[in-house]
Amino acid sequence: MNILFCGDSHAQDGVLIATLSLLKNTSEELHLYILTMHLAGFKPFSKKASDYIESLLKKSNPDNTLTLIDCTDLFTKQTPAQNMKTRFTPYAMLRLFADQLPQIPDRVLYLDDDVIVRKNLSKFYHQDLTNTELVGVLDYWGRFFFHNIKSKRIFDYLNSGVLLLNMPQIRHTQLFSRVRSLMQVKKMFLPDQSAINKLATKKKIAPRKYNEQYRLQSDTVIQHFTTSFRFTPYFHTLTVKPWDVERVHSVLHLHEYDDILNEYLKIRHNLS
Repeated sequence: MNILFCGDSHAQDGVLIATLSLLKNTSEELHLYILTMHLAGFKPFSKKASDYIESLLKKSNPDNTLTLIDCTDLFTKQTPAQNMKTRFTPYAMLRLFADQLPQIPDRVLYLDDDVIVRKNLSKFYHQDLTNTELVGVLDYWGRFFFHNIKSKRIFDYLNSGVLLLNMPQIRHTQLFSRVRSLMQVKKMFLPDQSAINKLATKKKIAPRKYNEQYRLQSDTVIQHFTTSFRFTPYFHTLTVKPWDVERVHSVLHLHEYDDILNEYLKIRHNLS
C-alpha cells in the first residue's frame, strides 16, 4: 500500500500518528512517501523524523519503506504565486507535483497529516481506477457552497485531505499540471482543493466513512480532524488536531484512539 504525505516540520507529529494508525490497521506492506522542501520562514520535514518513522515501519515489517523527497527545485520553478498567502502553508501544495516525481508509484493514497486511520483500508485502496483520475469524499461543508456547473451531480465538491490517486491517468489528462498553472495566476479559496475540483473531470466519489470530517461514526474508516462548525451553545468554528491529545479528550470527548495517542506521547521526542 503506497501512502503519500507532504509537509514541513510541523507535519511530523501528524505523520507519526497517522503511521501508527496505519500500522495498527494494515496487514499489507506499507510504502510511505513524504514530500517536503526548503522555503524561507519554514523548516522542512526533517531527516531525523523520517528516519525514526521509517524505523517503526521496518520494525513492523522489514519490507516496509519510507522515502523523503525534496521538492524545492520543482516548487521554485512553478510557484503558485497567487496563492502563497493563504491560511494554509505552501507545503500542502506539494502533492500537486507528484506527477513530476518518478519515485511516486502508479497508485498512491494521499493523506493529510491530521487524519487517523481507524479500520482496514484495503477495499478503498484497491478499488478499480479505470478511467479515473482520483477518488475522494465530499467535503462535509463545502458540498453545500461549491458546485461545478458542468457536473451532473448536485454534490460533487471533494475534500482533498484523502485522495486515492491514479498517477498514469493524472499524467495523461495533465490534471496536476493544469492545476499548478491555474494556481500561478488565480487566487482561490482553499486553493489546491478548489483547483482540483474545478479541473478534475474523471473523479469518483467515495462514501463518507473514508474521510469523516465532522464526528466519529460507527463505520468510520478514516477520521479527518478538520476545522468544522458547531452551533451550540453558540455558532463557532472548532479545530482540534490529533497531536493535541488533551483537547481531543476534553473538547471532542474522544477516546477512540487512546492506544495510538498514548504510544505517540511516549515516542514523539524521537522526532526532534
